[in-house]
Amino acid sequence: MTADDIRALALSLPLAEEHPHFDRASFRVKGKIFATLPPGGEEVVLKLLPEIKESLRQSDPDAVRPLPGGWDKGGWTLIAIGSMEGPKLADLIRLAWRQVAPKTLLGAA
Repeated sequence: MTADDIRALALSLPLAEEHPHFDRASFRVKGKIFATLPPGGEEVVLKLLPEIKESLRQSDPDAVRPLPGGWDKGGWTLIAIGSMEGPKLADLIRLAWRQVAPKTLLGAA
């Protein structure tokens, strides 16, 4: 996947919108961020459950990178785009959306 693929997928999810967030693009549903694209287009940050993040660290150690400061807590997960298979990354983007989407939308994606 490329950053453009990630953007297209994120924006295809119900009620998803793109907004700036500091130096990056953020993707939100009902105002809540589920993904960000840092400058450079080589990484994506996703809001995942901490258990999923830990599982990814075990299964894809080359893809999951530490986040600076306190952002590494709470499930925020930095993924090197080129180090993960596209279908798996697409599933994780959808999962991140589900983490923040209102329950009334969960059947829509």
